[in-house]
Amino acid sequence: KWQKFLNGIRGGEQVEVDAAGRKISVISRKAPISGENICLTIDKKLQDTADKALDGKKGAIIAMDPCSGEILALASAPPFDPNIFVGGIDKSAWESMSNSSDYILQNRVLSGQYPPGSVFKIVMALAGLEEGIIDPEEELVCTGEYALGDTVFRCWKKYGHGKVNLHKAIVESCDVYFYRLGRRLGVDTIAQYARMFGLGQVSGFDLGQEKEGLIPTSDWKISRWGLPWQIGETISVSIGQSFVLVTPIQAVSVISAVFNGGFLYRPQVIKWIGKAEGETVSSFIPKVNRTIPIKNENMRLVKVALTGVVNQPNGTGQMARVDMISVAGKTGTAQVVSMAKDIDSRDIKKEVPVHLRDHAWFVAIAPQENPRIALAIIIENAGHGGSVAAPIAAQMIKTYLN
Repeated sequence: KWQKFLNGIRGGEQVEVDAAGRKISVISRKAPISGENICLTIDKKLQDTADKALDGKKGAIIAMDPCSGEILALASAPPFDPNIFVGGIDKSAWESMSNSSDYILQNRVLSGQYPPGSVFKIVMALAGLEEGIIDPEEELVCTGEYALGDTVFRCWKKYGHGKVNLHKAIVESCDVYFYRLGRRLGVDTIAQYARMFGLGQVSGFDLGQEKEGLIPTSDWKISRWGLPWQIGETISVSIGQSFVLVTPIQAVSVISAVFNGGFLYRPQVIKWIGKAEGETVSSFIPKVNRTIPIKNENMRLVKVALTGVVNQPNGTGQMARVDMISVAGKTGTAQVVSMAKDIDSRDIKKEVPVHLRDHAWFVAIAPQENPRIALAIIIENAGHGGSVAAPIAAQMIKTYLN
């Protein structure tokens, strides 16, 4: 996309030579014109921090200015060395890379499609409030299980959370509360709000290669599978499981929109193009893809709860705390496969092979009262977002804001 700016224009000479090929004179000369410089929005120290955090792991990290869409860091792991393509790559090496089970050629930030797990509860909470389906002070009882016919859906907390209102449900990530909310909303209303936040569609990011993810509806299932939608599938969708898939670049846009006043910015990585700053061919202009029509009070309730996720004693994201900086966020633990009833969701390492273990999610923003950095972090097959991804968020925030 930007190669035409980098290339410049080749120069040349038209010369007169003798029979031996020796130059006699220069008939004409055309001076070369150097290419333009491209200045990225990437913060080098933050990018280095992200790369180190992913060393030896599979996953993705994206950091963005939530009030402009400028990408501050973008890392995908496992990485590969692009220099191997400069002189050409042999067939065996190419086949090894392209057939790798680690998908090393995939930019996971843009095209990694994952179940969002409890990160999806941000959208669920706003949908419930905006539709007037829930009273934020209404308390439900979580016993650790939710029965639907002969099927029992479990909460991550085996013996339940007791009495739970919306704030506590977000702070402690109560599954049962959101099972009930999802049943009240229905899958098509859930999909409406998910798409409002940019899920299930590309953002238009500069580099392309984006995948849409998937936000299911009742019509989608009929057209895709020829089968009617089941209420049990809505229960799973309500905690970001079942058919739901999102990319990290979509996830960072969701947390950004909640805290920036409802603006869904188009992520961009170019600050300016030109000979030097001030002598630019083009420069960065924030672009808003959409303004999200959520009431201010409903946004405020969810923002307060997301701040509690990190800062309250029972919050699932306590490991993202940073001294003197107010951090807000949401943990997510996305199941790769369903677990048997006798396997505790908090102690599966000995029971489940590595490639089938949960993905660890964390989305964050800081400072929450005047946001300057938003993050989406996913570590594949690593366990729980609060213990694995949240500490990386804290490290990134400290690097950028301190």
